[in-house]
Amino acid sequence: MTGDTARADVNAARSLLRPAAGTMTSLGPGVRARAAALLLRQALERGLDDFWRGVTPDMTRVGKHRILCLGPYTGRETARRCYLTWSALSTACHYRVHELPPAPTEMQSRLLDVEALLGALDRGPTVPYAVPSPLSAPEDVAGPSATPVTAAAAVRSVPKPGPPPGRRAAPPFAAGP
Repeated sequence: MTGDTARADVNAARSLLRPAAGTMTSLGPGVRARAAALLLRQALERGLDDFWRGVTPDMTRVGKHRILCLGPYTGRETARRCYLTWSALSTACHYRVHELPPAPTEMQSRLLDVEALLGALDRGPTVPYAVPSPLSAPEDVAGPSATPVTAAAAVRSVPKPGPPPGRRAAPPFAAGP
């Protein structure tokens, strides 16, 4: 699913971070790292666009919210990693006068993150979108429970409001004389 342009952006970022031996570069390591951050963020956004085109094409126009909606389709861990990587790359892209540029080693680790995320997004939706019912049975470590919970059983299992077991209720408030 992921287009060749996203992979080309990752390869261009790799060549910026690790220039070939014997090549003279006029750019300093901080400038190359910031340029690599721009390319990596663009690759991640293109991978997200390709992913959402396979699910619903309307999500390609949403912006940052398409990352927030990823959880039900790819799992929480992939969505979390995608959000953290995108945020770190966005921070590295911005030029601030009193801050040092990003380190090339940091961008190298972000490059590996983007490659892994592009691979995960390339597999497509792994979790079908389903909202768990509030009346569904809790899942054990071994798997879902064998006995379904009915609505009446779910209502009975809710504790009644009041003091915790072993304590007496407070006396009612008496108004003054």
